Amino acid sequence: MERLTVKTSTIFISVGSRTQVYRSVDDVPPKLRRKLQETTTGINAATILIADRKGREEIVKALRGGSSSLRSKSSSAAATRKVTPRLDWRTCSELLLAGAAGLLLWLAFTYR
Repeated sequence: MERLTVKTSTIFISVGSRTQVYRSVDDVPPKLRRKLQETTTGINAATILIADRKGREEIVKALRGGSSSLRSKSSSAAATRKVTPRLDWRTCSELLLAGAAGLLLWLAFTYR
């Protein structure tokens, strides 16, 4: 049996209260395309691959403000990672300085 793969793109652009849908970057008007390219090259940019009907349902849920039932790699890594507090010399010196300032203030008000 021959396997068929279909590749499609859907670009949602929301400006203010309007959301517009485009099938490719070429369909986006030039002014919006420039803005799209600026925002998608930043640190918060990501690529989303939707492989089936369930993926489409998840993106519709996200657009409507609902929460996703899927866990991302970063949230699952954060959930399994054990965080241990670390005190470096700067943090220790700041804590000691704050304690010393508090002690001096206490001594100044109680000494008479």
